[in-house]
Amino acid sequence: MTESKIHDDPDLNFALNLCQEAGEILKYYFYNGVKVSYKTDNSPVTIADKECEAFICQKILDKYPDDFILAEENYNSYTANLPASFRRWIIDPLDGTYNFMRQIPIFSILLALEIDHRIDLGIIYNPVLNEIYYAKSDLGAYKNDEAIKVSSIDKLDCAMFNFGGVNRILEHNLGQNFNQLVKKTYRQRGFGDYFNFALVFEGKSELALEVGLQPWDLAPMSILAKESGGKFTALSGSDSVFEGNCLVSNNLLHNEALKILSEY
Repeated sequence: MTESKIHDDPDLNFALNLCQEAGEILKYYFYNGVKVSYKTDNSPVTIADKECEAFICQKILDKYPDDFILAEENYNSYTANLPASFRRWIIDPLDGTYNFMRQIPIFSILLALEIDHRIDLGIIYNPVLNEIYYAKSDLGAYKNDEAIKVSSIDKLDCAMFNFGGVNRILEHNLGQNFNQLVKKTYRQRGFGDYFNFALVFEGKSELALEVGLQPWDLAPMSILAKESGGKFTALSGSDSVFEGNCLVSNNLLHNEALKILSEY
């Protein structure tokens, strides 16, 4: 797939093609191996992360020289003096580096476009599994060009609850809240990374909790949740992708789950 078959939005088509081109970099290193180094926060990074980010950022700057970029490795517009009206690309070149370096095929490129403080489009691309999730404001959410939609389950005791690293949940003093949500839901799985959220977007799970993350981890998830009929909020209840945590749901169970996560 080199062009969106759903519509002709130029930003989205550019971003879809860009992710697929950049995915070739990740595929090469996934199958040929990489040397791993560690950042100051002890998180892993590889040449694949750096090359993929450099490729994506240069393509964006070539096409949209006036746009801002916020990316995990080298581009940081957190502190930029953003004008009243702006466009900013938010990039994670390799979400799931730990899986990647151990040749577990659950990793992705994450890309989002923020326009005037609103996430306008988001993409998740796994080049090894050839799965691409994307959403654009008011145009819906898709997986490989097929529309996707959240589930209609409206009872917690029938719901599947996904979560990321339990260590981060405990570090953020959410152990008691997490335990209560585990008890109140039907099934629980710690898939982590993009897969946590994708299952909600596709209607295969109802809740996904993540904490201790960065905006590049969360930005695509916010628009994909909205456009698939679900809901994305920080644990504070705001729709910000800059608070480092989130609950994604099928919307029907959001308020009940959010209340449990804020009770203690």
